[in-house]
Amino acid sequence: MTSAGPGRPRHQQPSRPGATARDEILDAAAELFTTQGFASTSTRSIADAVGIRQSSLYHHFKTKDDILEDLLEGTVSGGLKFARAVAALPAEQAGTHRPAGSQLHAVALYDGTQLCSARWNLGVLYHLPEVRTTRFARFLSHRQELRRLYGELGGGLSATAAGPDGGDFTFRLVESLIYLRADGAVTAESALQAADAGLILCGRGDHLPAIRTASQALINQLA
Repeated sequence: MTSAGPGRPRHQQPSRPGATARDEILDAAAELFTTQGFASTSTRSIADAVGIRQSSLYHHFKTKDDILEDLLEGTVSGGLKFARAVAALPAEQAGTHRPAGSQLHAVALYDGTQLCSARWNLGVLYHLPEVRTTRFARFLSHRQELRRLYGELGGGLSATAAGPDGGDFTFRLVESLIYLRADGAVTAESALQAADAGLILCGRGDHLPAIRTASQALINQLA
């Protein structure tokens, strides 16, 4: 038996990714929530999957909802941080030397890549009835902010069928990767394809090669 911290014995050697017991709990919960369902997963089963006592889990998380909140936050925090950085670029940096739409493409590509490459497909939990309550107001607020930034970055583009909501359509396309992944249909190109499709909806399809180049440069600069 090894130790997971003072007074918190572990039944077995760590077998999950993560530098701390908290990280391992999150990883185990993510697996169980996405494979067995949130309602069907108990804190005991999470503790067993990590190899710790249930009482030790409560040292890190008071409730199962606390675990879910952390996991949901992790699905938007990276994309939101990047979108904020892109949106905060001074005007002379944001558009002068970049084709219109490159900022939106960069955010979509970065965000989509995060959703496709995360260890567990946690986006499938977005529409749980529990998540629609005020208990998860922070996550819902952050997700809404990310959606708003998509809209702002797409707001100045010449629109086609998407009308004035090209940025929001792009946000929806990126989140559709969650369900594509759930069907086992995500490929290494899926995030790029979603970002490209968003720009096509915004009337920028003829400029995709230049947009892709500028988009990747933004990711390299800010990520």
